[in-house]
Amino acid sequence: MDLSRSPAMVNTHTLPIEESVHAQLQRVDHLYVVIAGGKPGGGARWSLREVDKIEIGRGAARVAKRDGTTLRIEVPDPWMSSSHLRFERERAHWLAVDAGSRNGILVNGAKQERAIVADHDVIEAGRSFFMLRASEPAGDPALDLPPRPKAGGLVTLDPHLARAFDELGRIAASDVPVLVGGPTGSGKERVAYGIHAASGRKGAFVPVNCGALPSGLVESELFGHKKGAFSGAIADAPGLVAASSGGTLFLDEIGDLPAPAQAALLRVLEEHEVRAVGATSATSVDLRVVAATHRDLDGMIEDGNFREDLLARLAGFELELPALADRRVDLGAMLAEIAPDATFAAAAVRALLAYSWPRNVRELVRAVERAVALAAGGEIMATHLPEEIASAKFTAPAVAPADARRDELVALLEKHHGNVSKVAADLGRVRQQVQRWLKRYGLDPERYRG
Repeated sequence: MDLSRSPAMVNTHTLPIEESVHAQLQRVDHLYVVIAGGKPGGGARWSLREVDKIEIGRGAARVAKRDGTTLRIEVPDPWMSSSHLRFERERAHWLAVDAGSRNGILVNGAKQERAIVADHDVIEAGRSFFMLRASEPAGDPALDLPPRPKAGGLVTLDPHLARAFDELGRIAASDVPVLVGGPTGSGKERVAYGIHAASGRKGAFVPVNCGALPSGLVESELFGHKKGAFSGAIADAPGLVAASSGGTLFLDEIGDLPAPAQAALLRVLEEHEVRAVGATSATSVDLRVVAATHRDLDGMIEDGNFREDLLARLAGFELELPALADRRVDLGAMLAEIAPDATFAAAAVRALLAYSWPRNVRELVRAVERAVALAAGGEIMATHLPEEIASAKFTAPAVAPADARRDELVALLEKHHGNVSKVAADLGRVRQQVQRWLKRYGLDPERYRG
Protein backbone atom coordinates (compact mmCIF):
# COMPACT_ATOMS: atom_id res chain seq x y z
CA MET A 1 0.00 0.00 0.00
CA ASP A 2 1.75 3.11 -1.23
CA LEU A 3 1.36 6.13 1.00
CA SER A 4 4.60 7.84 0.07
CA ARG A 5 5.04 11.23 1.68
CA SER A 6 7.78 13.67 0.81
CA PRO A 7 7.83 16.88 2.86
CA ALA A 8 7.17 19.84 0.60
CA MET A 9 7.52 22.64 3.15
CA VAL A 10 10.66 24.10 4.73
CA ASN A 11 9.49 25.40 8.10
CA THR A 12 11.64 28.11 9.63
CA HIS A 13 9.28 28.47 12.61
CA THR A 14 9.45 25.72 15.21
CA LEU A 15 6.15 24.72 16.79
CA PRO A 16 5.87 23.38 20.35
CA ILE A 17 6.16 19.61 20.51
CA GLU A 18 3.80 19.28 23.48
CA GLU A 19 0.23 20.38 22.88
CA SER A 20 -2.62 20.54 25.33
CA VAL A 21 -5.65 18.30 24.87
CA HIS A 22 -7.66 21.43 24.07
CA ALA A 23 -5.26 22.38 21.29
CA GLN A 24 -5.39 18.86 19.85
CA LEU A 25 -9.17 19.12 19.55
CA GLN A 26 -9.09 22.48 17.79
CA ARG A 27 -9.78 22.56 14.07
CA VAL A 28 -6.81 23.73 12.02
CA ASP A 29 -6.96 25.24 8.53
CA HIS A 30 -5.25 23.39 5.68
CA LEU A 31 -4.48 24.52 2.15
CA TYR A 32 -4.92 21.96 -0.63
CA VAL A 33 -3.63 21.97 -4.19
CA VAL A 34 -6.21 19.78 -5.90
CA ILE A 35 -4.91 20.05 -9.49
CA ALA A 36 -1.95 22.05 -10.82
CA GLY A 37 -1.69 23.24 -14.43
CA GLY A 38 -4.55 21.08 -15.66
CA LYS A 39 -2.49 17.89 -15.16
CA PRO A 40 -3.72 15.03 -12.98
CA GLY A 41 -1.45 14.45 -10.02
CA GLY A 42 -1.28 13.61 -6.37
CA GLY A 43 -1.89 17.10 -5.07
CA ALA A 44 -0.53 18.60 -1.87
CA ARG A 45 -1.65 19.76 1.55
CA TRP A 46 -0.15 22.17 4.08
CA SER A 47 -1.17 22.92 7.64
CA LEU A 48 -1.80 26.64 8.19
CA ARG A 49 -1.26 26.64 11.93
CA GLU A 50 0.40 29.99 12.73
CA VAL A 51 0.29 31.01 9.06
CA ASP A 52 -1.34 34.38 8.31
CA LYS A 53 -0.51 34.81 4.62
CA ILE A 54 -0.08 32.51 1.60
CA GLU A 55 1.55 33.75 -1.61
CA ILE A 56 1.10 31.62 -4.75
CA GLY A 57 2.65 32.00 -8.19
CA ARG A 58 4.08 30.18 -11.20
CA GLY A 59 7.28 28.16 -10.80
CA ALA A 60 9.26 25.43 -12.53
CA ALA A 61 8.20 22.87 -9.91
CA ARG A 62 5.93 22.72 -6.89
CA VAL A 63 7.87 24.24 -4.03
CA ALA A 64 6.65 25.58 -0.68
CA LYS A 65 8.65 27.53 1.88
CA ARG A 66 7.59 28.85 5.23
CA ASP A 67 9.02 32.16 6.39
CA GLY A 68 7.62 33.17 9.76
CA THR A 69 3.86 33.45 9.32
CA THR A 70 4.01 33.51 5.51
CA LEU A 71 3.81 30.42 3.30
CA ARG A 72 5.14 30.90 -0.27
CA ILE A 73 4.17 28.35 -2.91
CA GLU A 74 5.28 27.93 -6.53
CA VAL A 75 3.14 25.84 -8.89
CA PRO A 76 4.17 24.49 -12.34
CA ASP A 77 1.31 26.11 -14.24
CA PRO A 78 2.12 28.10 -17.42
CA TRP A 79 -1.30 29.77 -17.24
CA MET A 80 -0.45 31.37 -13.89
CA SER A 81 1.40 34.63 -13.29
CA SER A 82 4.60 34.68 -11.27
CA SER A 83 2.61 36.40 -8.54
CA HIS A 84 -0.99 35.32 -9.01
CA LEU A 85 -2.94 34.56 -5.85
CA ARG A 86 -2.73 35.52 -2.21
CA PHE A 87 -4.61 34.26 0.82
CA GLU A 88 -4.79 36.51 3.88
CA ARG A 89 -6.08 35.57 7.30
CA GLU A 90 -8.61 38.08 8.60
CA ARG A 91 -9.74 37.19 12.12
CA ALA A 92 -11.77 33.97 11.75
CA HIS A 93 -11.78 34.06 7.94
CA TRP A 94 -9.44 33.72 4.99
CA LEU A 95 -9.54 36.12 2.05
CA ALA A 96 -8.60 35.12 -1.49
CA VAL A 97 -6.95 38.08 -3.24
CA ASP A 98 -5.91 38.56 -6.85
CA ALA A 99 -2.21 39.46 -6.54
CA GLY A 100 -2.13 41.38 -9.84
CA SER A 101 -2.35 38.39 -12.17
CA ARG A 102 -2.95 38.54 -15.93
CA ASN A 103 -5.93 36.18 -15.92
CA GLY A 104 -7.45 36.87 -12.52
CA ILE A 105 -8.82 34.41 -9.97
CA LEU A 106 -12.13 32.61 -9.74
CA VAL A 107 -13.95 31.54 -6.58
CA ASN A 108 -16.54 28.83 -7.25
CA GLY A 109 -16.38 29.66 -10.95
CA ALA A 110 -16.98 33.43 -10.55
CA LYS A 111 -14.25 36.00 -11.17
CA GLN A 112 -13.23 37.85 -8.03
CA GLU A 113 -10.62 40.36 -6.96
CA ARG A 114 -11.09 39.79 -3.24
CA ALA A 115 -13.44 37.31 -1.57
CA ILE A 116 -13.98 35.57 1.75
CA VAL A 117 -13.24 31.85 1.40
CA ALA A 118 -15.53 29.30 3.05
CA ASP A 119 -14.64 25.70 3.89
CA HIS A 120 -16.24 24.28 0.72
CA ASP A 121 -15.04 26.90 -1.79
CA VAL A 122 -12.83 26.17 -4.83
CA ILE A 123 -10.31 28.86 -5.81
CA GLU A 124 -8.96 28.86 -9.36
CA ALA A 125 -5.73 30.46 -10.62
CA GLY A 126 -4.63 29.68 -14.17
CA ARG A 127 -5.35 25.95 -14.47
CA SER A 128 -4.65 25.24 -10.82
CA PHE A 129 -7.37 24.66 -8.24
CA PHE A 130 -7.08 25.19 -4.49
CA MET A 131 -9.23 24.60 -1.43
CA LEU A 132 -8.99 25.82 2.15
CA ARG A 133 -10.54 23.46 4.65
CA ALA A 134 -10.51 23.03 8.40
CA SER A 135 -10.04 19.73 10.20
CA GLU A 136 -8.53 18.41 13.38
CA PRO A 137 -4.74 18.08 13.13
CA ALA A 138 -3.71 14.65 11.88
CA GLY A 139 -0.56 13.40 10.20
CA ASP A 140 2.24 15.51 8.77
CA PRO A 141 2.02 19.32 8.61
CA ALA A 142 2.92 19.01 4.90
CA LEU A 143 1.99 16.27 2.45
CA ASP A 144 2.99 16.04 -1.22
CA LEU A 145 1.51 12.99 -2.93
CA PRO A 146 3.37 11.25 -5.76
CA PRO A 147 2.24 12.30 -9.27
CA ARG A 148 1.20 8.75 -10.11
CA PRO A 149 -0.12 6.49 -7.35
CA LYS A 150 1.34 3.01 -7.19
CA ALA A 151 -0.99 0.30 -8.54
CA GLY A 152 -3.18 -0.92 -5.71
CA GLY A 153 -2.04 1.94 -3.49
CA LEU A 154 -4.38 4.01 -1.37
CA VAL A 155 -3.62 7.71 -1.28
CA THR A 156 -5.53 10.70 0.01
CA LEU A 157 -4.96 14.29 1.08
CA ASP A 158 -7.67 14.11 3.73
CA PRO A 159 -5.84 14.02 7.10
CA HIS A 160 -8.13 11.54 8.85
CA LEU A 161 -8.55 9.24 5.88
CA ALA A 162 -4.76 9.31 5.41
CA ARG A 163 -4.31 8.17 8.99
CA ALA A 164 -6.76 5.30 8.42
CA PHE A 165 -4.93 4.30 5.21
CA ASP A 166 -1.63 4.35 7.11
CA GLU A 167 -3.10 2.00 9.71
CA LEU A 168 -4.43 -0.27 6.97
CA GLY A 169 -0.95 -0.38 5.49
CA ARG A 170 0.47 -1.56 8.81
CA ILE A 171 -2.08 -4.35 9.29
CA ALA A 172 -2.26 -5.44 5.64
CA ALA A 173 0.18 -8.31 6.09
CA SER A 174 -1.74 -9.67 9.10
CA ASP A 175 -4.92 -11.75 9.20
CA VAL A 176 -6.90 -8.97 10.90
CA PRO A 177 -10.35 -8.79 9.25
CA VAL A 178 -11.37 -5.40 7.88
CA LEU A 179 -14.86 -3.90 7.59
CA VAL A 180 -15.27 -1.04 5.11
CA GLY A 181 -18.37 1.16 5.21
CA GLY A 182 -19.49 3.95 2.94
CA PRO A 183 -22.06 4.82 0.28
CA THR A 184 -22.50 2.75 -2.87
CA GLY A 185 -19.78 3.48 -5.42
CA SER A 186 -17.40 5.14 -2.94
CA GLY A 187 -14.51 2.75 -3.66
CA LYS A 188 -14.91 -0.02 -1.08
CA GLU A 189 -13.73 -2.77 -3.45
CA ARG A 190 -10.70 -0.69 -4.38
CA VAL A 191 -9.77 -0.45 -0.70
CA ALA A 192 -10.20 -4.20 -0.35
CA TYR A 193 -7.93 -4.82 -3.34
CA GLY A 194 -5.39 -2.36 -1.95
CA ILE A 195 -5.26 -4.38 1.28
CA HIS A 196 -4.79 -7.58 -0.72
CA ALA A 197 -2.05 -6.03 -2.89
CA ALA A 198 -0.15 -4.90 0.21
CA SER A 199 -0.68 -8.14 2.13
CA GLY A 200 1.89 -10.24 0.30
CA ARG A 201 -0.60 -13.13 0.23
CA LYS A 202 -0.02 -15.36 -2.80
CA GLY A 203 -3.60 -16.53 -3.24
CA ALA A 204 -6.34 -14.91 -5.28
CA PHE A 205 -8.43 -11.85 -4.53
CA VAL A 206 -11.98 -13.22 -4.63
CA PRO A 207 -14.78 -10.62 -4.67
CA VAL A 208 -18.27 -11.75 -3.68
CA ASN A 209 -21.39 -9.59 -3.93
CA CYS A 210 -23.49 -11.04 -1.12
CA GLY A 211 -26.62 -9.34 -2.44
CA ALA A 212 -26.24 -10.98 -5.87
CA LEU A 213 -25.85 -14.60 -4.71
CA PRO A 214 -28.65 -16.79 -6.11
CA SER A 215 -31.49 -17.24 -3.64
CA GLY A 216 -31.42 -20.76 -2.23
CA LEU A 217 -27.83 -21.34 -3.34
CA VAL A 218 -26.01 -18.87 -1.07
CA GLU A 219 -24.30 -21.50 1.07
CA SER A 220 -23.45 -23.63 -1.95
CA GLU A 221 -21.86 -20.64 -3.72
CA LEU A 222 -19.87 -19.62 -0.65
CA PHE A 223 -18.90 -22.95 0.87
CA GLY A 224 -19.11 -25.31 -2.11
CA HIS A 225 -21.05 -28.51 -2.56
CA LYS A 226 -20.57 -32.19 -3.25
CA LYS A 227 -21.91 -33.93 -6.32
CA GLY A 228 -25.53 -34.94 -5.73
CA ALA A 229 -25.97 -32.68 -2.68
CA PHE A 230 -29.04 -31.17 -4.33
CA SER A 231 -30.80 -31.13 -7.67
CA GLY A 232 -28.45 -29.69 -10.25
CA ALA A 233 -25.25 -30.49 -8.31
CA ILE A 234 -23.73 -32.59 -11.10
CA ALA A 235 -20.13 -32.21 -9.88
CA ASP A 236 -18.13 -31.19 -6.82
CA ALA A 237 -17.60 -27.42 -6.47
CA PRO A 238 -15.12 -25.93 -3.96
CA GLY A 239 -17.00 -22.65 -3.33
CA LEU A 240 -15.77 -19.06 -3.14
CA VAL A 241 -14.39 -19.28 0.42
CA ALA A 242 -12.09 -22.17 -0.49
CA ALA A 243 -11.10 -20.39 -3.73
CA SER A 244 -9.80 -17.47 -1.63
CA SER A 245 -7.67 -19.64 0.66
CA GLY A 246 -4.21 -18.12 0.84
CA GLY A 247 -5.56 -14.89 -0.64
CA THR A 248 -8.31 -12.44 0.28
CA LEU A 249 -12.06 -12.99 0.40
CA PHE A 250 -13.92 -9.73 -0.24
CA LEU A 251 -17.52 -9.92 0.96
CA ASP A 252 -19.26 -6.92 -0.57
CA GLU A 253 -22.65 -5.87 0.85
CA ILE A 254 -22.25 -8.21 3.81
CA GLY A 255 -25.48 -6.79 5.24
CA ASP A 256 -27.40 -8.62 2.50
CA LEU A 257 -26.19 -12.06 3.62
CA PRO A 258 -29.15 -14.24 4.75
CA ALA A 259 -29.30 -15.35 8.38
CA PRO A 260 -28.43 -19.05 7.77
CA ALA A 261 -25.36 -18.04 5.74
CA GLN A 262 -24.36 -15.60 8.50
CA ALA A 263 -24.27 -18.47 10.99
CA ALA A 264 -22.28 -20.67 8.61
CA LEU A 265 -19.81 -17.87 7.85
CA LEU A 266 -19.31 -17.28 11.57
CA ARG A 267 -18.29 -20.94 11.98
CA VAL A 268 -15.83 -20.62 9.11
CA LEU A 269 -14.24 -17.53 10.67
CA GLU A 270 -14.01 -19.15 14.09
CA GLU A 271 -12.72 -22.54 13.01
CA HIS A 272 -10.75 -21.64 9.83
CA GLU A 273 -12.33 -24.53 8.01
CA VAL A 274 -15.22 -24.89 5.58
CA ARG A 275 -17.61 -27.76 5.01
CA ALA A 276 -19.21 -27.99 1.60
CA VAL A 277 -22.94 -28.65 1.30
CA GLY A 278 -23.38 -32.42 1.35
CA ALA A 279 -19.86 -33.07 2.69
CA THR A 280 -19.22 -35.15 5.81
CA SER A 281 -15.94 -33.45 6.74
CA ALA A 282 -14.49 -29.95 6.70
CA THR A 283 -11.47 -28.57 4.83
CA SER A 284 -8.99 -26.16 6.40
CA VAL A 285 -8.72 -22.71 4.79
CA ASP A 286 -6.14 -19.95 5.13
CA LEU A 287 -8.62 -17.10 5.30
CA ARG A 288 -8.31 -13.30 5.20
CA VAL A 289 -11.64 -11.49 5.02
CA VAL A 290 -12.45 -7.94 4.00
CA ALA A 291 -16.15 -7.11 4.22
CA ALA A 292 -17.99 -4.01 3.02
CA THR A 293 -21.43 -2.51 3.38
CA HIS A 294 -23.38 0.70 2.85
CA ARG A 295 -25.83 -0.34 5.57
CA ASP A 296 -25.88 0.38 9.31
CA LEU A 297 -24.99 -3.03 10.70
CA ASP A 298 -25.43 -1.89 14.31
CA GLY A 299 -28.98 -0.84 13.44
CA MET A 300 -29.55 -4.19 11.75
CA ILE A 301 -28.38 -5.93 14.92
CA GLU A 302 -30.88 -3.93 16.96
CA ASP A 303 -33.61 -4.98 14.51
CA GLY A 304 -32.54 -8.63 14.68
CA ASN A 305 -31.38 -8.75 11.04
CA PHE A 306 -27.63 -9.22 11.57
CA ARG A 307 -25.63 -11.28 14.05
CA GLU A 308 -23.65 -9.27 16.57
CA ASP A 309 -21.13 -12.09 17.01
CA LEU A 310 -20.49 -12.09 13.25
CA LEU A 311 -19.96 -8.33 13.22
CA ALA A 312 -17.49 -8.71 16.09
CA ARG A 313 -15.56 -11.23 13.96
CA LEU A 314 -15.59 -9.03 10.84
CA ALA A 315 -14.74 -5.70 12.47
CA GLY A 316 -11.12 -6.23 13.43
CA PHE A 317 -10.46 -2.87 11.79
CA GLU A 318 -13.16 -0.49 10.57
CA LEU A 319 -12.95 2.19 7.91
CA GLU A 320 -15.75 4.52 6.78
CA LEU A 321 -15.25 5.91 3.27
CA PRO A 322 -16.81 9.32 2.61
CA ALA A 323 -18.87 10.14 -0.47
CA LEU A 324 -16.91 11.56 -3.41
CA ALA A 325 -18.57 14.96 -2.92
CA ASP A 326 -16.81 15.09 0.47
CA ARG A 327 -13.44 14.08 -1.04
CA ARG A 328 -13.01 16.74 -3.71
CA VAL A 329 -9.49 17.44 -2.41
CA ASP A 330 -8.56 14.01 -3.83
CA LEU A 331 -9.85 14.67 -7.34
CA GLY A 332 -6.35 15.17 -8.77
CA ALA A 333 -5.10 11.91 -7.27
CA MET A 334 -8.13 10.04 -8.62
CA LEU A 335 -7.68 11.50 -12.11
CA ALA A 336 -4.02 10.44 -11.98
CA GLU A 337 -5.20 6.84 -11.74
CA ILE A 338 -7.96 7.08 -14.34
CA ALA A 339 -6.25 9.30 -16.94
CA PRO A 340 -2.61 9.89 -15.93
CA ASP A 341 -1.48 11.29 -19.29
CA ALA A 342 -4.44 13.57 -19.95
CA THR A 343 -4.53 17.36 -19.86
CA PHE A 344 -7.73 19.01 -18.67
CA ALA A 345 -9.05 22.40 -19.71
CA ALA A 346 -9.95 24.68 -16.82
CA ALA A 347 -13.67 24.46 -17.61
CA ALA A 348 -13.51 20.65 -17.44
CA VAL A 349 -11.85 20.65 -14.02
CA ARG A 350 -14.29 23.32 -12.84
CA ALA A 351 -17.22 21.10 -13.87
CA LEU A 352 -15.73 18.02 -12.18
CA LEU A 353 -15.33 19.96 -8.94
CA ALA A 354 -18.79 21.53 -9.11
CA TYR A 355 -20.70 18.31 -9.80
CA SER A 356 -22.36 16.54 -6.83
CA TRP A 357 -21.39 12.94 -7.85
CA PRO A 358 -24.50 11.10 -6.61
CA ARG A 359 -23.01 7.79 -7.81
CA ASN A 360 -19.59 8.57 -6.34
CA VAL A 361 -16.24 7.24 -7.61
CA ARG A 362 -17.87 4.74 -9.94
CA GLU A 363 -19.53 7.62 -11.81
CA LEU A 364 -16.27 9.59 -11.97
CA VAL A 365 -14.44 6.66 -13.57
CA ARG A 366 -17.10 6.21 -16.27
CA ALA A 367 -17.29 9.95 -17.02
CA VAL A 368 -13.52 10.41 -17.35
CA GLU A 369 -13.03 7.24 -19.42
CA ARG A 370 -15.69 8.55 -21.81
CA ALA A 371 -13.99 11.98 -21.95
CA VAL A 372 -10.59 10.42 -22.72
CA ALA A 373 -12.09 8.42 -25.59
CA LEU A 374 -13.85 11.46 -27.05
CA ALA A 375 -10.77 13.67 -26.72
CA ALA A 376 -8.77 11.12 -28.76
CA GLY A 377 -5.44 12.14 -27.24
CA GLY A 378 -6.20 15.84 -27.18
CA GLU A 379 -7.05 18.13 -24.31
CA ILE A 380 -10.13 17.11 -22.34
CA MET A 381 -12.76 19.82 -22.62
CA ALA A 382 -15.97 20.25 -20.65
CA THR A 383 -17.87 19.22 -23.80
CA HIS A 384 -16.29 15.77 -23.60
CA LEU A 385 -18.03 15.17 -20.25
CA PRO A 386 -21.64 13.99 -19.89
CA GLU A 387 -24.04 16.92 -20.12
CA GLU A 388 -25.17 16.77 -16.49
CA ILE A 389 -21.53 17.08 -15.40
CA ALA A 390 -20.44 19.63 -18.01
CA SER A 391 -23.30 21.95 -17.01
CA ALA A 392 -22.73 21.65 -13.24
CA LYS A 393 -22.48 24.91 -11.30
CA PHE A 394 -21.14 25.54 -7.83
CA THR A 395 -23.82 25.82 -5.18
CA ALA A 396 -23.67 26.31 -1.45
CA PRO A 397 -23.51 22.85 0.15
CA ALA A 398 -26.59 21.66 1.95
CA VAL A 399 -26.26 21.77 5.70
CA ALA A 400 -25.79 18.21 6.82
CA PRO A 401 -28.16 17.11 9.59
CA ALA A 402 -26.54 16.79 12.97
CA ASP A 403 -25.46 13.24 13.79
CA ALA A 404 -27.11 12.68 17.15
CA ARG A 405 -25.08 9.55 17.91
CA ARG A 406 -21.75 11.26 17.25
CA ASP A 407 -22.75 14.31 19.29
CA GLU A 408 -23.82 12.06 22.17
CA LEU A 409 -20.52 10.15 22.03
CA VAL A 410 -18.51 13.39 22.08
CA ALA A 411 -20.51 14.68 25.06
CA LEU A 412 -20.01 11.44 27.01
CA LEU A 413 -16.29 11.26 26.17
CA GLU A 414 -15.91 14.77 27.54
CA LYS A 415 -18.00 13.91 30.61
CA HIS A 416 -16.01 10.76 31.39
CA HIS A 417 -12.61 12.06 30.19
CA GLY A 418 -12.26 9.39 27.53
CA ASN A 419 -13.26 6.40 29.70
CA VAL A 420 -14.95 4.11 27.17
CA SER A 421 -16.34 1.73 29.82
CA LYS A 422 -18.22 4.58 31.51
CA VAL A 423 -19.48 5.82 28.15
CA ALA A 424 -20.78 2.32 27.38
CA ALA A 425 -22.47 2.14 30.80
CA ASP A 426 -24.26 5.46 30.26
CA LEU A 427 -25.45 4.29 26.83
CA GLY A 428 -26.46 0.85 28.07
CA ARG A 429 -24.26 -0.76 25.41
CA VAL A 430 -21.43 -3.24 25.50
CA ARG A 431 -17.95 -1.72 25.30
CA GLN A 432 -17.21 -3.39 21.95
CA GLN A 433 -20.15 -1.69 20.25
CA VAL A 434 -19.11 1.72 21.59
CA GLN A 435 -15.58 1.10 20.32
CA ARG A 436 -17.00 0.35 16.85
CA TRP A 437 -18.89 3.65 16.90
CA LEU A 438 -15.77 5.53 17.96
CA LYS A 439 -13.85 4.03 15.03
CA ARG A 440 -16.67 4.86 12.61
CA TYR A 441 -16.76 8.51 13.65
CA GLY A 442 -12.99 8.92 13.97
CA LEU A 443 -13.18 9.70 17.69
CA ASP A 444 -10.05 8.98 19.72
CA PRO A 445 -10.74 8.57 23.48
CA GLU A 446 -7.13 9.51 24.28
CA ARG A 447 -7.83 13.05 23.15
CA TYR A 448 -10.41 13.45 25.90
CA ARG A 449 -8.24 12.24 28.76
CA GLY A 450 -6.52 14.50 31.23
